[in-house]
Amino acid sequence: MVTIKDIAARLGVSASTVGRALADDPRISSAMKVKVQQVAGEIGYVANRAARMMRGVSSNLVGLIVPDIRNNFYSTIAHALSKCLEQDGLQLTLSETDDDRAIELRHVRELLSANVAGMIMVPSAKPLPETVRLLKSMPHIQLLREHPALGDQWFGLDDAKALALAVEHLLQLGHRRIAYIGPTPELPTGAARLKGYRDALAPASASDAALERCGSPSDAAFGREALRQLLALAQPPTAVVLGGVQHTHSVLDECIAREIRVPQALSIVGFGDEAGFRWWRGGLTTISLPVSELATSCGLWFLHQLRQRPAAMPSYRSVSSPSLVIRGSTQAPLQAAAPAVPKRAHAKAASSS
Repeated sequence: MVTIKDIAARLGVSASTVGRALADDPRISSAMKVKVQQVAGEIGYVANRAARMMRGVSSNLVGLIVPDIRNNFYSTIAHALSKCLEQDGLQLTLSETDDDRAIELRHVRELLSANVAGMIMVPSAKPLPETVRLLKSMPHIQLLREHPALGDQWFGLDDAKALALAVEHLLQLGHRRIAYIGPTPELPTGAARLKGYRDALAPASASDAALERCGSPSDAAFGREALRQLLALAQPPTAVVLGGVQHTHSVLDECIAREIRVPQALSIVGFGDEAGFRWWRGGLTTISLPVSELATSCGLWFLHQLRQRPAAMPSYRSVSSPSLVIRGSTQAPLQAAAPAVPKRAHAKAASSS
């Protein structure tokens, strides 16, 4: 293994001089730093981070803890944060919890043992007490979700407004049987989205608890089953609003599998605006969220705090606003049509009569 001593021998200087040059010590000339870096590259020197951590020096790693990397939200966030942190020579390391607080704790422990410079996290609904305690010793910030025990540094979205925009659009089209499929209200984002949905329906007296389905945001099967249950009601919905990206994926898949005519039989408003949503049939009407911009703002603020090294992280809250993109998956309800009945069902009914 190539060491600092090998670089020193090549240059004919002391190992301490090489060490200071690699650490960008101001006592070492720029010319010497250039020579050290050049030789280090030629002979394949890699800094021994374990040794640095034993001396109490933070690594150049920043931990990102998310529930589900399959969710496009989190891959977008990871990409934006990675590019942002690169500006200061920091590297993002990704951990996935599946919203399991025991796994969340394990990741926090591992990242702390690696002496990361800080953590950015989308917390579980109820972090374990030890997770809360450990994070107090490390610069960290919450993203999208917020738990009060983890501090008051948070970058998020106006989740209530997001769902209100979707519901108001459908009400204006004339829908009154508007269903909701979204994340469990145990999560702060889930609670806010459900509230936004209910509050928007209230002025039209269109609320109906039978039209609400809430479940795990990462369970692909949940969205499919929720739509099946809603369509089996004696009075099925004429429109559905989604409160999560994974739920949007599964509901669209179920519509294709059941040959549901969208928007003639069922209007749909999705959550998030992935590229594929623009191509889905006539385009999906959906809630667009500035996720990349949100992540970049979070990363820049966090970088500033790491540079300043305050005794305690200052309180900071940032809320980004959603917008509604109207495409071809929504229209006024067809009064004479039986909402959302698949073509196969129509064919069977015709043959039996």
